[in-house]
Amino acid sequence: MEFRTDDGRIVPAVTAEEMRAVDRVAVEDVGLELLQMMENAGRALASHVFEARSAPDAPVEILAGNGGNGGGGMVCARHLANNGVPITVVLDRDPDTLSGAAAHQHRILDEMAVPVRNGAEERGDPAESGVLVDALIGYGLSGPVRGTARELIERTARSPAPVVSLDVPSGVDASDGHKEGPPVSPDRTVTLALPKTGLRDVEGSLFLADIGVPRTVYDRMDIDYRPPFDGRPSVELHRNPGG
Repeated sequence: MEFRTDDGRIVPAVTAEEMRAVDRVAVEDVGLELLQMMENAGRALASHVFEARSAPDAPVEILAGNGGNGGGGMVCARHLANNGVPITVVLDRDPDTLSGAAAHQHRILDEMAVPVRNGAEERGDPAESGVLVDALIGYGLSGPVRGTARELIERTARSPAPVVSLDVPSGVDASDGHKEGPPVSPDRTVTLALPKTGLRDVEGSLFLADIGVPRTVYDRMDIDYRPPFDGRPSVELHRNPGG
């Protein structure tokens, strides 16, 4: 399937498996670092959070998991904090159990004294927030969401704040759009590198963010993709009726 931009350019969509292959070629064959892509993702996400805030002093709560999605959410938290935005990060696990790039990003937030809480210790509705950011799972969803991540997803439904999801709304299968338990219902989704086929019926606005994947990666995978950004960090996408 395909999406299109406001100016009519066609953007192909990929399944979760195909996106894993894109990431693998980018990192293992071409030499792009995961932290580079994560930095670009978090910066793009932060720009959308700025747009979604209703007031300059509105606080932001970021729900983050492990892996690339949670790491991108924590990069977003750093960029927002650097610009004076009141930030709280709520993890779906104990911070000591984070691994890899997510643990790396958490260490930076710890040095910055950005508040990071364990969602398992949260009770009741989320704190009053200007924006809720969903960076819990992304395209790595496999099976029903359980435990603290599910509780945090359910809490987003009880908040009046606008919700911005990173890559794929948590609880939505990136390939076919199937709902694995209660999904996040975002006001906007900022998907990364390429749109996912499971986003065809996503609620709210859909944006594609440039995370710096070189054109050669798509060429090596025979994906007919021409970057639609023209120097912009992201572009809005719409379902292509003919794709």
